[in-house]
Amino acid sequence: MSFDQPDVRAMKLALETSLRSNWKLFLFEGIVLVILGAAAILVPPIATLTVTFFIGWLLLFSGAAGLYTTFSMRPMAGFWWSLLSAVIGIGAGLVLLTSPGTGAVSLTIVLVAFFIIEGIASIMFALEHRNELPGTWVIMLLSGIVDLVLGGMIFLGLPSTAAWAIGLLVGINMIFGGFALISMAMQARNIEPKA
Repeated sequence: MSFDQPDVRAMKLALETSLRSNWKLFLFEGIVLVILGAAAILVPPIATLTVTFFIGWLLLFSGAAGLYTTFSMRPMAGFWWSLLSAVIGIGAGLVLLTSPGTGAVSLTIVLVAFFIIEGIASIMFALEHRNELPGTWVIMLLSGIVDLVLGGMIFLGLPSTAAWAIGLLVGINMIFGGFALISMAMQARNIEPKA
């Protein structure tokens, strides 16, 4: 697939125009994310429960939708696997909604597994590419070590860490995302309109 130069310029112009005309919306969204992120950091147990309930509702609705589509297409191949997937989604959603404390522990264990896998992958990548990345492999190695330390700390503190770990990390993520949107909005505000 090839792009003609005028098409690329037209797309870039459309993007710049859209960014400039909507910079206030991006700024508003960024401010809201920073405020919500700060609230999540200040009260991580509430943020953890909120995330747990949100994921519970997502799983419940996706399981229900999967159940409906599975029975709507009953003669299709893989019916029983689709049925099993839908029932598991509904079951997992109900567990998270009816027992959010247990759900938060389960989600925290998934988070620990992510940190450990991400940490090992980052360390191995850094060590494997230290010759090709002479200036940055150490940073990647340290990032992997931090992931392993975080995963270990959260795991060793279970079940009490389940009350705050997800909320705190979601809050930090929201603050960084909010500041990124604010920065983008401030830059978009200064884009000069082009003809």
